[in-house]
Amino acid sequence: MRHHKTNELESLKPDTLYAFAMFFFRMVVNVFFRELHPRGTSHIPQHGPVIFVAAPHGNQSVDMVLALEVWSKVRRKVQFLVAAESMKVGLLGLCTRVLSSIPVVRAAEEAKPGTGYITLSEDNPCIVIGHGTEFTKEFRPRMQIMLPNPVGAPLAEVFEVVSDTELKLKAEFAGHDGKSTLKIHQNLEELRSQGLPGLEFKIAPYIDQNGLYQHVHQLLAEGGCISIFPEGKSHDRTDLLPLRAGVSAMALGAVANNPGLKLKIVPVGLFFFHPHLFRSRGVVEFGPAFDVPEDLVSLYRLGGAQKRQAIGLFLSRIHEALKPVTVSAPDRGTLTMCQAARRLYELPGRPRSLGQIVELNRRLLEGYSHFKDEPQVKGLRNDLLRYNYTARKLGLRDHQIRRAKRVRWKTIALLVYRLGLLIFWSMLALPGVVLNSPILVAASLISRKRAKEALIGSTVKIAAKDVIATWKILVSLMVGPIVYGLYALLVTLIVFGRGFSLMWLLYGPIIVLLALSLLTYAALKSGEASVDIVKSLSPLIVTLVPGKSRSLDSLKALRMQLVERLEDVVNDFGPKINENFNECRSMRAGALQASRP
Repeated sequence: MRHHKTNELESLKPDTLYAFAMFFFRMVVNVFFRELHPRGTSHIPQHGPVIFVAAPHGNQSVDMVLALEVWSKVRRKVQFLVAAESMKVGLLGLCTRVLSSIPVVRAAEEAKPGTGYITLSEDNPCIVIGHGTEFTKEFRPRMQIMLPNPVGAPLAEVFEVVSDTELKLKAEFAGHDGKSTLKIHQNLEELRSQGLPGLEFKIAPYIDQNGLYQHVHQLLAEGGCISIFPEGKSHDRTDLLPLRAGVSAMALGAVANNPGLKLKIVPVGLFFFHPHLFRSRGVVEFGPAFDVPEDLVSLYRLGGAQKRQAIGLFLSRIHEALKPVTVSAPDRGTLTMCQAARRLYELPGRPRSLGQIVELNRRLLEGYSHFKDEPQVKGLRNDLLRYNYTARKLGLRDHQIRRAKRVRWKTIALLVYRLGLLIFWSMLALPGVVLNSPILVAASLISRKRAKEALIGSTVKIAAKDVIATWKILVSLMVGPIVYGLYALLVTLIVFGRGFSLMWLLYGPIIVLLALSLLTYAALKSGEASVDIVKSLSPLIVTLVPGKSRSLDSLKALRMQLVERLEDVVNDFGPKINENFNECRSMRAGALQASRP
């Protein structure tokens, strides 16, 4: 009987540890984010095997917040597939291990420099020509050759080692943008003009992933949940990277090896407003779950070319499922323009939830992608960007432009009132900010340093903002206890030096830690209020400055024109991509009429 109880207790330990990790992670997320809004949680299966396919992977380890929403809704444990290297990194590694993450060894992370230089055959992109190379010593079939970052760090599998100076590849080099061969030839031309014989390269070993696949298949067969970021690496781009085939192969393989397995695939969209900033906002959206098609499973079982075809077809199905839950733009300018359009299209006095804001962004981007070449749309885009640029120059946001008034005495009174509020909230926040300044400074400096390092080693990052939030949190978790411990020790030494009783020596540190927690919370809320007030001062100041007030009047007139033009564009093109558009338009027209004075 005792032995049975011991086994039962041991079986509970992993889930108990996971539950504690979720509780702790929720506290961290609540501190870092001002608001994290879940959508579509009704789509989360309550039982049975599930693969959560999440994109974009734009906030590194913070993207694991999807596990929080799954735990909150259905109390199910989600195990992430994580790069093996990440699981070895200090506190980050500890966190991933506590979450029972599954390590994935990447060939690129094991790559070592090769001897000599290489070029590509002009006639066949699958033939690699070596200069001073030792291919017969360094390569074997199924190993990979990796090229440097300037050409996109593409990888290619070696099919045959012909000689010390010639390799045959299984397929041509492939990078994240699918243009590797062209980039390689262009780079080789530049190198030849500099007198260099070719490109440097790295040797990536063959990694047998059968053990990984078997582990995943077993976990799913037992009714478990896993989560995969199919882009393979985190980034700060506005569009998705090409999806890797691993998620498709795992899903098809799990069902093929376990006939009758009711595996569900759940697409998850992650969207963060300014993800690298403290107290930002985010949305985690779950799409409808779907099954693995039996016809593709049958095709997968045939092996060879049919297996690869099945994997490719199911990967396309996954990509299509991600589109309705992700916000993807071809570039930052397009995303900025659509966000400006969304703010103009919103009804005044009817605030939207974060989920509704993300949905409207998505629909506007979808419409723009269909009709971007229309003259009416082109002209609107240019004027929207001009409006955005002018507003930024004046230090104004769209809602401030709409509400700005030029009643001088009221403006002065409101400005004085808000300055008084700013002083009040700042004074409340000041003690907590000063006491926490070592943590804030360390988190800021180290996260920026890590971002620079990540940018140097990446071919897909733009500014490496995707790593900043992770490092801010990790540094705060490491430095915070040290700083608070030093404060508690300092108070203990003061109490001891002044001859206080033993009770004060024992309870002093506890009181200090509680006081620090309260001061930190006060600084958090008061600081938020102070920042909001600072943002609200710009339109008041602009309306009081004669030259700028005229610019504000012009901007308000431009805004009114843009609202009307945007309404016309949406009404003209909306019915062409949305069957229910006319019903939505009539509802909007009624709401718009009701909101007008």
